[in-house]
Amino acid sequence: MIAAPHTPNLVKTLPPLRGRAQADAPLAPFTWFRVGGPAEVLVRPVDVEDLCCFLRALPNEINVVVIGAASNLIVRDGGVPGVVIRLVRGFSEVAVESDGLVAGAAVLDTTLSETAAAAGMTGLEFLCGIPGTIGGAVAMNAGAYEADISGCLDWAEIVTRSGELLRLAPDQLGFAYRHCSLPPGSMVVRARLRARPGNAAVIAARMDEIRTARAATQPVRARTGGSTFRNPPGMKAWELIEAAGCRGLSRGGAQMSELHCNFMLNVGGATAADLEGLGEEVRRRVQEACGVALEWEIRRIGIPSPASGVAP
Repeated sequence: MIAAPHTPNLVKTLPPLRGRAQADAPLAPFTWFRVGGPAEVLVRPVDVEDLCCFLRALPNEINVVVIGAASNLIVRDGGVPGVVIRLVRGFSEVAVESDGLVAGAAVLDTTLSETAAAAGMTGLEFLCGIPGTIGGAVAMNAGAYEADISGCLDWAEIVTRSGELLRLAPDQLGFAYRHCSLPPGSMVVRARLRARPGNAAVIAARMDEIRTARAATQPVRARTGGSTFRNPPGMKAWELIEAAGCRGLSRGGAQMSELHCNFMLNVGGATAADLEGLGEEVRRRVQEACGVALEWEIRRIGIPSPASGVAP
């Protein structure tokens, strides 16, 4: 992301909002890595209507970024110019229907999976192994354990940068591996996922299996962002990282996990520049050793520090 410049006293020029607008708001506490600079303005709308009205009145030249649980996000050390929108309480409702569940964008993937299980609905067990929110899961076509969002999504409601609320079917979202083609500047606010009645014991056993496998193979208790790089076609990113000698590679307070080398960790005192710089070094070594250009799966926003080695 190439960041726009800061606007003097931006918070005082913003359109009316029933929610909260906070200038120079720390973002690091929201992220799983616990790093990064502040938002020029952090906006928390109370509901979809509040969000739509705000965006309709917000000048187009103001940069807008949306964040959820920030589980796969690096906020760069220079912070994020413009408006950062965080969807919280007004976007966290879940409704169970006879053949699916409707969830707000702020609902955690694990919460939706557990809600489905409690209602005796199967088909969404895989979500208990994915950190983050439903909004983010749709936006990146999140998946694990041989399932993904594109395989169970009935529709997603989005709000465009111009403040229009749209409901889109899966074939309008351009789903691919870890990819969704949302209209530029838009954000997911609600989604309906298919599920079906199932056996409660079988559902519980499958979720236990997923949680056990995840705990055994991933650094789930560390400050991490999940998978750092996407799997190239027909290959595993971790195998390429291993082959390039990057398991355990470190930079400052950042390290590629010894347990799962496609997971990046803040092992203590890391900056965003440490994390992103380490990732770029891993990409360089994999390209040199294996001839493959790894693509970031972790999202990076804001102004990079010169120490990261990333062009502004």
